[in-house]
Amino acid sequence: MPRPVVMVTGAGRGSGRAIAERFARDGYAVAATGRSAASLSALADAMTVGGAEVLPIACDVVDREAVIRAVAQIEQRLGPIDVLVNNAGVSASAPFTSMDDELWERMLGVNLTGTYNCMRAVVPAMFKRGRGRVINIASVAAKQGFAYTAAYVASKHGVLGLTRAVAIEAASHGVTVNAVCPGWMNTDMTTTSIERIVEKTGRSAGDARKILERMNPQQRLIEPEEVAAVVAFLASAEAAGINGQDLTI
Repeated sequence: MPRPVVMVTGAGRGSGRAIAERFARDGYAVAATGRSAASLSALADAMTVGGAEVLPIACDVVDREAVIRAVAQIEQRLGPIDVLVNNAGVSASAPFTSMDDELWERMLGVNLTGTYNCMRAVVPAMFKRGRGRVINIASVAAKQGFAYTAAYVASKHGVLGLTRAVAIEAASHGVTVNAVCPGWMNTDMTTTSIERIVEKTGRSAGDARKILERMNPQQRLIEPEEVAAVVAFLASAEAAGINGQDLTI
């Protein structure tokens, strides 16, 4: 029996890598996509040693034609996509009054339009087959506002709205569409945020990290593997009745 197929965007590092590794352990064939071919190749090499079936594909989710080509390649090499995990994302901060248009367009382009592009390329075939799972990695910023991150917050609110809207259409097609909303995670993205705090405030890296840790109710950074575990559950048969939801971690 062929392995089920999962497509994970932004799979080269952080939560995307943890998600790809979790699905491989769960017996999926993994299509790992991202912008860095080197990171994806390293991931594939490491996972293949453990017996996983991994297809690395360099793809910018903002480029819709590139996404369409990537999906076609996945279907040709691995088979129909059973699970789509939209994890690719970027963050940046700036006061609203000095934020430039490039920052705005980049946040919405990668975080929201990228998610849309992948869903448009994958979901119609899921509807036709009468099965599938879509899991969008949003953020706690999809549910509340944060100062100096208007573009990021707007993009993640958009991801959550897109999730809820498509979930209603998907319900009658045997497909579920859900979102996972992590708080601050122990990833390179958070490391970059720490560096920004150090640069702008003069605080130490340790103090900057504590600031971010205190923004999570448990006073700690969330580990990527914790996000991967929730994503894996949403992809499972046990989660067939969960649709249009946002799970905060």
